Amino acid sequence: MKLQKAFGCVLYAATVFGVSAQKADSLVNQKNLYEAVVVSNRAIKSTPVAFTNISKKDLQELNYGQDIPFILSNTPSVISTSDAGTGIGYTSIRVRGTDGTRINVTNNGIPLNDGESATLYWVDLPDFASSVQEIQLQRGVGTSTNGFGAFGGSINIRTEDFSALPYASFDASYGSFNTNKETIKFGTGTIARNWNFEGRLSHIASDGYRDRASTKMNSYYAALSYADGPTIIKFITFGGKEITYHAWDGISRSDLESNRRYNPNGEILDATGKVVGFYDNQYDCFQQNHYQTHIDHKFSKKLSLNAALHYTYGTGYYEEYKNNKELTSYGLLPFTHDGITVSKTDIIRQKNNKGHFMGGLFNMKYKERNLLLFFGGSFNYFTNDHYGYVLWAKNYLGDLKPQHKYYDNTGRKGDAAAYVRAEYQPLSMLNIYADLQYRHVHYVIEGINDDAFNDFDLHETFHFLNPKIGITLQPNNKNKVYASFAIANKEPVRNNYSDGYLPGMPMPKSERLYDLEAGYQYQDTRFHAGANFYLMNYHNQLVSTGKLNSIGEPIVENVKRSYRMGLELEAGWQVFPCLAWDVNATLSRNRIKDYTAYLYDYNGSWATTDPIYVGNTPIGYSPDFIFNNILKFRYHRFSALATTQYVSRQYLDNLGTRESSLSDYCVTNLTLNYSINVKGLKECTIGASIYNLFDAKYCNNGYSQTTYQKTSGSIEYIHEPRFYPMAGINFLAHVHLKF
Repeated sequence: MKLQKAFGCVLYAATVFGVSAQKADSLVNQKNLYEAVVVSNRAIKSTPVAFTNISKKDLQELNYGQDIPFILSNTPSVISTSDAGTGIGYTSIRVRGTDGTRINVTNNGIPLNDGESATLYWVDLPDFASSVQEIQLQRGVGTSTNGFGAFGGSINIRTEDFSALPYASFDASYGSFNTNKETIKFGTGTIARNWNFEGRLSHIASDGYRDRASTKMNSYYAALSYADGPTIIKFITFGGKEITYHAWDGISRSDLESNRRYNPNGEILDATGKVVGFYDNQYDCFQQNHYQTHIDHKFSKKLSLNAALHYTYGTGYYEEYKNNKELTSYGLLPFTHDGITVSKTDIIRQKNNKGHFMGGLFNMKYKERNLLLFFGGSFNYFTNDHYGYVLWAKNYLGDLKPQHKYYDNTGRKGDAAAYVRAEYQPLSMLNIYADLQYRHVHYVIEGINDDAFNDFDLHETFHFLNPKIGITLQPNNKNKVYASFAIANKEPVRNNYSDGYLPGMPMPKSERLYDLEAGYQYQDTRFHAGANFYLMNYHNQLVSTGKLNSIGEPIVENVKRSYRMGLELEAGWQVFPCLAWDVNATLSRNRIKDYTAYLYDYNGSWATTDPIYVGNTPIGYSPDFIFNNILKFRYHRFSALATTQYVSRQYLDNLGTRESSLSDYCVTNLTLNYSINVKGLKECTIGASIYNLFDAKYCNNGYSQTTYQKTSGSIEYIHEPRFYPMAGINFLAHVHLKF
């Protein structure tokens, strides 16, 4: 009932505003409003980098509830993962085998990655795809961008263009695992020649495929634009709030075979280790609010400016039941119970953080007949308070105050950058590209570390120079050849310091990447094809060890020498006017040279004095082969989209053993839609999506937990991998109404 009332109010407001707007004024200002944000980090046809553009239409064909990583999952070199097994809630994305901490994500040029972890938690941006005009996924280093360095790729998001005419729309989905999504959107059209306002409200919820892996998410988006001749001012705000039951821990191989949906998070164990129940409040709760102000001004046909200010506020906590934990790790003293000294007991803890992210940027664009020049800079400041409470301790007889605080630390980070980029055409068929960025980073963490319960006193400063050069040859409109070379640098993130911030452990080092790309593309009216070769050489790459920290995030380590080399192939054919066929594939080789592993021995102590030499070995989470097949059929009012992805074996650590690996898998999704003419509606579409059409039993993520023991002088690995199972065949029905 509340949703119906809200929808009615939105529709009424859009209609009133639309009536007051003059259609002629709308059409006059339509072009200006569409050009509201100039984003300098986007690649264009002549830029010698590998990229894929995902249009608003492409997004609409897939946006029925799943997060953006799953909407992008059929683009080249991409793998998406989901803790809950549905693509809703906590999801992540890997590009060319690199994880989310090495994928730079911006929205209208403004960084979205968390200032400390470098991860974008997509769960904090539910249904953001409904407010997006286009996403550009650049693979490799790409163009100069704001925020963290791009070590596997960058995702450049551009929010939705304004509509010149008023509208309102309603989208809804419902299906398996009680998954539901409701979205209301509206736009006023152009008002009084200069103004335009658009908004969105969304709700997404799901019980999840895995036990108790539920999520509830609400989000909003609002944008106001003023256009007056050469000047456009745009204010954007968006945000979301999520409540998600933990599904951070994977399950064993035996559980995978006997009870795929089992979720060990929240387990309550008795003294013998038997599960006697689950903690009801094992939830992650977080909200995030973003504010952006953009100004675009054209000084002339040759010179234009884009400047922006931004602020993000995020706050939240997660609560969990921890079995048999050392009291001293939580600032509590042992106690005596029934005449026995108790140093370990069950506790309930709550870990909180509250962060502020703010900054500004500017970009100047100068265009001559054969010269395109960008230059600009940015400054960002991030501060985040981390603190935790013990809410309860089993049978505790000591002094346990309400919300006993056991750790408290603050991270502060300043990030300043400046860049200049030029594309010059000495000949009509030849484009020369050069890009130079300087980046300064200062990072401070002070206070008590949460899990190690020791003092943080970290002060790190980095100076990075990131050059790029390239060349593009376009002898005609159908053919394009390009090559580029880039150097990128990236600082460690918070977890890299906190997970290994122990006496005797080496401090993490910054990473450096040398990226060589070369490709060919062909395109005509009915057929297109392309090939891109890449060689990414790393110095001190931070790679996953296959182990997780206490909050389910990968523990990583520097490896001195490693590389990723591959060939990305794409082709598309308009077979008939009603049928389009696209395929892409990535063949790659991902290796660490002279790898030395540091493993826990079987009794749980850290083997810092007994390293294990492995030699040349595959990099974990980096499959050698990825293939995507995409079929689109449209005839009159009916449309169908079928996507298939095959991913080869992935190792869960850097030891290259089949025992700790993900088997290859192939999964197919099918979406069917039919448009209906309904009086009073501009559009009415009903449809259904069938995910995992052939009910494949597969996992696309996990971790290894490999330990070792010595037997007669030889080393024996003990494999105890954990897996995140994905849902079998499941369904979503959906409807789209536009007024």
